[in-house]
Amino acid sequence: MLSERGACDRLRRGILLGAAGLLLVPAARGQGRDLPAIVQPEGPTREAFMRRAFDIRRISVERGDQAYGAVIVKDGRIVGEGISAVITANDPTAHAEMQGIRDAARRLGTRDLSGCEMYGTSRACPMCEAGAYWAGISRMFYGEGIADAGAPRLSR
Repeated sequence: MLSERGACDRLRRGILLGAAGLLLVPAARGQGRDLPAIVQPEGPTREAFMRRAFDIRRISVERGDQAYGAVIVKDGRIVGEGISAVITANDPTAHAEMQGIRDAARRLGTRDLSGCEMYGTSRACPMCEAGAYWAGISRMFYGEGIADAGAPRLSR
């Protein structure tokens, strides 16, 4: 049995954690072939995707950054993950949602994320919502209650 710390270390590296009910799935096709595989939940449910966003949020805090996490999902599979890097990368645009969009675009080899959904630990700020809009993300969900924020818009 893995300790909680050991489990977090292995999650960061994308290694199979069968006891936690996670499956290791190879990176998606496209330019992201050299990226580490994304850990997929056993069942493609909104609850499972949001749990993964909150797992990523915990990793972000452990790394010394802000408490935000996000995942991008397409066809029932996580295709991008976003760990907040505003503090650790000294990048004011490295919000978890933006990081997730960038990761998904790299992995899928396209800037067009039509048909994707974004799950975030909090409601997307105006910058992140605009990024989701321009990427073509179809729907956004946020928070523990999995609130449906709808399709991204350029202004609220």
